[in-house]
Amino acid sequence: MGKTILLVEDEKLIQDLLVRKLLAQGYRVEVAGDGEEALEKIRQLLPDLILLDIILPKKDGMEVLEQVHGDKVLSQIPVIIISNSGQPVEIDRARELGAVDWLVKAEFDPQEVIEKVRAQVGL
Repeated sequence: MGKTILLVEDEKLIQDLLVRKLLAQGYRVEVAGDGEEALEKIRQLLPDLILLDIILPKKDGMEVLEQVHGDKVLSQIPVIIISNSGQPVEIDRARELGAVDWLVKAEFDPQEVIEKVRAQVGL
């Protein structure tokens, strides 16, 4: 089985689309629908990559990123943000907290997600 990707996304449509695309590329995919579940799964799975939405129930993506960034082991996991916002202030904050890349939902094409995942973890 390929690398493990944790997709943290609460929008079912986007979740299903990305899971299908990633599985078709040979990745192992786990899903979390909120920030608390994401943190549990990150600690449990130690995924190779995290695709993280910013606006989430319970804990938002920035809170998840802060906790990941503050942990010596977890901070080694690359994080790509997937968000509706492309605000420079949010992007800068996410980068400060260790995010390696950023995708704006309204503009992304699933193939672009695959390319960004490959750039971080290979196949």
